Amino acid sequence: MIDKSNLTAVILAGGRSSRMNGEDKGLILLNGKPMIAYVATVVKEKAGHLFISANRNIEQYQEYGKVITDALDDFQGPLAGILQALQSANTDYLLIFPCDAPLLNKVAVDQLLNSMRQDMDIGVADDGIRMHPTMMIVKTKLAQNLVDFLASGQRKLGLWVEQNNFLKINLSAYPEIFTNLNTPEDFNKCLIPNTSFD
Repeated sequence: MIDKSNLTAVILAGGRSSRMNGEDKGLILLNGKPMIAYVATVVKEKAGHLFISANRNIEQYQEYGKVITDALDDFQGPLAGILQALQSANTDYLLIFPCDAPLLNKVAVDQLLNSMRQDMDIGVADDGIRMHPTMMIVKTKLAQNLVDFLASGQRKLGLWVEQNNFLKINLSAYPEIFTNLNTPEDFNKCLIPNTSFD
């Protein structure tokens, strides 16, 4: 496994949340806790440093980690937050998760870290059917590569991953971690069990 001291984590919470009527998704309460709290509880034990990529409600997010904001204007997607994290990290690896994955668990994170190969630049979670590029580990040396990609006008996270030396990491044994809450209906259906998140 990658040593904790050589790993920075970032939780992506900088989106517009248009499908949530503009509410800041990471701070919406789910079973009495902000969404981001579930993810932060898991990842903070795995990385030496924790960033929160956010563009508003900075003070609230500071409770969970060091807040970094996008250098690009007007909510330009997860790649803008990832770029800022790559440029801010002082470690060789960046671990990335979204703020809306409340069923993330430590075992799945360990599987992601253990499966990353030194000859690969990106290890991206896969559910057995498709990739989930907001859950991945990236070598921070790719910062300039991402600068160039964004400068070309591209904004698609999956396309950037596929243009690099990447590895799909099968996490289909943990389907619950891919539960994303994107709409009010998703929140109403999601019941978080009593768990220690182990």
